[in-house]
Amino acid sequence: MTGTLKDWIAGRLSAELAPTALEVIDESHLHAGHAGARPEGETHFRLDVVSAAFEGKSRVERHRLVNGLLDEAFKRGLHALAVRARTPGEAG
Repeated sequence: MTGTLKDWIAGRLSAELAPTALEVIDESHLHAGHAGARPEGETHFRLDVVSAAFEGKSRVERHRLVNGLLDEAFKRGLHALAVRARTPGEAG
């Protein structure tokens, strides 16, 4: 994993899910001093991802898919991930 964690997350999800829309927001600064936070940040992220890969999957299945793709990031210090995972039809 090279570069910022934000860039790695965006690249990994883009490669695996071919999203029509993807937003990766580093919210680490909002959690400074909280459990899991590090001074250098990159511990708390919010995702909004729109992909046909989510078709036919429940909300839990979508989150498991995203979390599984980002397993390496969790091993390297990602502490919290808020996920909004939608299909293109749901995104309107």
